[in-house]
Amino acid sequence: MAKLPADQEFLEYVVKSLVDHKEDVKVTRKVDEMGVLLSLKVHPDDMGQIIGKGGATVRAIRSLVRLVGAKNHARVNLKIEEPEKKES
Repeated sequence: MAKLPADQEFLEYVVKSLVDHKEDVKVTRKVDEMGVLLSLKVHPDDMGQIIGKGGATVRAIRSLVRLVGAKNHARVNLKIEEPEKKES
């Protein structure tokens, strides 16, 4: 199995340690002229754990991901994808 880039591997590690549905954590990485964009998908029930109270957790995760990127000379941004709403 190929080794993931450091920023993507770090984000997966942090997020999986926070959520209950580890198998639903998906991180995709896209590089363009603006830098690196990491897109995060989690189980709908885990969104609150990722966002945190008043967005504090997600701000901390974003700061850490940017630091990992800076260490590797890359501008890294994090986008959290909205989970699909289940129709009832």
